[in-house]
Amino acid sequence: MRTVLRNTVAGQWRTVVAASLLGAAHQAGEAAVPLVIGAVVDEAVRTGSSRRLALWIGVLAVVFAVLSISGRFSIRLSERGSHRAAHALRTRLAARVLAADGGVGGRLSGELASIATGDAQRVGQVNLALPTAFAALAGLLVGAVALLRVSLVLGLLVLVATPLLLVLAHFLGKPLERRSDAEQDRAALASGVAADLVAGLRALKGIGAEDAAAHRYRATSRSSMGAAIRAARSRAWLDGSVLALTGVFLAVVALVGGRLAAAGSITVGELVAAVGLAQFLLWPLSVFSWVTGLLAQGRASAARVAEVLAAPPAVPPGSAPLPVPLRGRVELADVTSGTLRGASLTAEPGELLGVVARDPADAVSLLAVLAREVDPVGGSATLDGVPLSDLEGAALRSAVLVAAHDADLFEGTVLDNVAAGRGAEAGAMAEVLAAAGVDDVARALPGGLGAAVSARGRSLSGGQRQRVALARALAAAPPVLVVHDPTTAVDAVTEVSLASGVKRVRAGLTTIAVATSPALLTAADRVVFLVSGAVVASGAHADLVADEDYRLVVLS
Repeated sequence: MRTVLRNTVAGQWRTVVAASLLGAAHQAGEAAVPLVIGAVVDEAVRTGSSRRLALWIGVLAVVFAVLSISGRFSIRLSERGSHRAAHALRTRLAARVLAADGGVGGRLSGELASIATGDAQRVGQVNLALPTAFAALAGLLVGAVALLRVSLVLGLLVLVATPLLLVLAHFLGKPLERRSDAEQDRAALASGVAADLVAGLRALKGIGAEDAAAHRYRATSRSSMGAAIRAARSRAWLDGSVLALTGVFLAVVALVGGRLAAAGSITVGELVAAVGLAQFLLWPLSVFSWVTGLLAQGRASAARVAEVLAAPPAVPPGSAPLPVPLRGRVELADVTSGTLRGASLTAEPGELLGVVARDPADAVSLLAVLAREVDPVGGSATLDGVPLSDLEGAALRSAVLVAAHDADLFEGTVLDNVAAGRGAEAGAMAEVLAAAGVDDVARALPGGLGAAVSARGRSLSGGQRQRVALARALAAAPPVLVVHDPTTAVDAVTEVSLASGVKRVRAGLTTIAVATSPALLTAADRVVFLVSGAVVASGAHADLVADEDYRLVVLS
């Protein structure tokens, strides 16, 4: 937590320092206003000198101009430091979640999104709180010095009481810090559950589980609401307590100042200045409750951000570079992982290998090993003879691309989504679009390739979405491409066309198609059949259909 907060401030230290100095100048100007007005009363109004009155009014105008400009730019710089720090944190969190070592496990995607937005913003606001706190302290010191010049008693009263008020505000903010942490935790969980329910709404309706899902979200939402109410109560208690303490303090200052004026220890102008300073001190003192609350929330959020940033990798990071030259030979030898039980298969360089799994769980386990989301419990998975676990994460991701069956599209245009692969050259893009049938998709959409795509591709049909996702994978042009059921949402004619397009575009590159599509399997150079986590047959699709189990999986 402390490291996150320290880096947040250090990353914007120039902005924070400048905002603090300008804020201090603003508060010094605010404190100077009662003094100047007191001087006007003592040296201009009392004497009746128009010249001196004009002089002090001019001084007052200059003070107002300085404090106004300083205050404006202090707020601007503080907001800039806050937003830039939050953006930097979001960037770090996104990099951690998308890291090549497998990202962060054990948290819902919506929960991670909540941490990257709400928590990052609260941590960034520390850069807003610090300049404000520094300006308030500067205002208190200037006010105290000014009061010392007016009256030693009033100045000492402020200097003694201020540290006590700060200590009390700190302790009063402790419950808010604890409850703010719980509030953010419950809110992130509710966000994660909601995101998962929305993403799987069709599936939930299909199995009639809407009521159970709604009950789960209702319970999570109520828990989040309860935590938010408790945090709000703590904030109200903090604000009310600090306001009451500062009110009592200011009342004491005004009472002491009035008694001194009545006794003749200070002049009328000095009394005006003392009362004005006492009123000015209301803001520096009252702002401490706001700053304390902001820092309490920032510390709680920083702890949650630190947990994500410090989360151990899903798989141990490798360090070996890719083999040079990279041929693209993938081999699994006696792999045990998930539902795989001693699975062995080899994809030769430039081969289109089909993989048929009787149990869909075997396919999922195989894809997890190839994507190195997990390391095999037993056996080995290698690329050109080098274990996948030894390869540096980013290098492995650039060499082996696993395109999931349920790959999401991004908000943008059709062409933006395809070009996100960034591997194919400009001249090859047309071939990729044709191979995946995206040219047909473009002709059916208003705007063609420039047609807008909503988040997760929900504005497209299932078949259109699948073809754009396939084109994106092909456009990446990795040495090894693994696709999972890329044609399940298209008709038989389109399926044959896509199978032919994949074989054409991927000629000379290793491709593994984990699928049950007869068209894809016919186009494959070789097919292996997984049963109960092990390869039981290998050969051409036309030969394997003689096996009853294989035929039931592929042709049913």
